[in-house]
Amino acid sequence: MEIIRATKTAEQAGAYYVRIQAMARKHQIPLDVEFDEHDTPETKYIVMVDDFLPIATCRLYAIDKENVMLGRIVVLPEYRGKGIGTLVVKEAEKWAKELGFTTAVVESRDNKIHFYEAMGYVADYSKKIVGETFICYKMEKDLN
Repeated sequence: MEIIRATKTAEQAGAYYVRIQAMARKHQIPLDVEFDEHDTPETKYIVMVDDFLPIATCRLYAIDKENVMLGRIVVLPEYRGKGIGTLVVKEAEKWAKELGFTTAVVESRDNKIHFYEAMGYVADYSKKIVGETFICYKMEKDLN
């Protein structure tokens, strides 16, 4: 397995593939909801591949000069429970820190909070986000 900082169109397509297979199909999320204003050619993506097939992804984009949003963190179902999500998030954090960000932010689904807490994120339960598909909470982690 290999982690890629997706900078080419084909690599970014791998991120989109994982999101369509693992989220859009499973949760019946329309493509215009899954892919929003933060999916642009300039958006940064982490993609993990097994041989040549994409199996996991994470999207990252600037909120402001200090804060970076990590999102659309997805692992294909058959690869879950093997630590791949953690590896993808850690690589995204590393890249974000190299880019000069000091805080990583995630909007965690309510049933995934423990995953992020295990990596040092802190939930703000006053920041409940009720979306079209999921209930989420804002979580933050200091990257220093």
